[in-house]
Amino acid sequence: MWAEPRCRRLIANEYLAGGAFAVGIIALCAGGVGMILWVLQQLHPVLAGIAMTYFMFAGVAIRDLAQEARAVWQALQEDDLPRARRQLSHIVGRDTAPLDRPEMVRATVETVAESTVDAILAPLFFAILGGAPGLWAYKAINTLDSMVGHREAPYTRFGWAAARIDDVANFVPARVGLCMFTVGTWLVGGDPGHCWRIGRRDGRKHPSPNAGISEAAMAGALGVRLGGRNTYDGIENIRPYLGDPVHPLEPSCIPQALRIMYATSACALAACIGLRWLVS
Repeated sequence: MWAEPRCRRLIANEYLAGGAFAVGIIALCAGGVGMILWVLQQLHPVLAGIAMTYFMFAGVAIRDLAQEARAVWQALQEDDLPRARRQLSHIVGRDTAPLDRPEMVRATVETVAESTVDAILAPLFFAILGGAPGLWAYKAINTLDSMVGHREAPYTRFGWAAARIDDVANFVPARVGLCMFTVGTWLVGGDPGHCWRIGRRDGRKHPSPNAGISEAAMAGALGVRLGGRNTYDGIENIRPYLGDPVHPLEPSCIPQALRIMYATSACALAACIGLRWLVS
């Protein structure tokens, strides 16, 4: 990205350079969307409404995630493990080559759980607060965390601000998400009580202050145990276990997780519409 080397060159302190980089990109995204909507509003309100609808739809990435997860499930159903690993590499950052069938299921379920908040619940939350500009400000925050919010060099200091901004942005959506996961689990015929208990019990074990809540909730909803050994670029990382191994990690867990994701998303959308109606 062109802005990163310029920030590094202009600001010697890596923490400050990373902060300026993150704030600038977020402001550019939110301001750009806001400017487009303002210009279209001056031309005709219908044009602004169409653009607003597009920005809102494009900012909530539910279909792409489901398609990628189903592709992994389909490959596992056909016992094509090499294809399953390739498909899985599209949605996870960990090394997929050494993963066996249960570990691929675990990786997919964990990604579906975390992305339910990152790609659906949190964007809707920020859309309530700030419309399409607020939604795209959050999308910039989440993307920056994925790009530079790493503990490894060269982003240990430079990416610190992006990672902390993402933690703050997801704090409320992740905790509201536990309630949504619980209702979503009930809607698909699961055990909402177990989802709630495991989310509360194990959510804080994860190194991320937010991702663990959704993963623990999903583990409780499915009755499986998530977490364990992950490898990133050959470096092993041990994550705490979330949930209890009531059921084994089988390919059928993936469509079950997707059903919970859809039900949870529907609850969040209904809540957003209700809140907008109350404040209007």
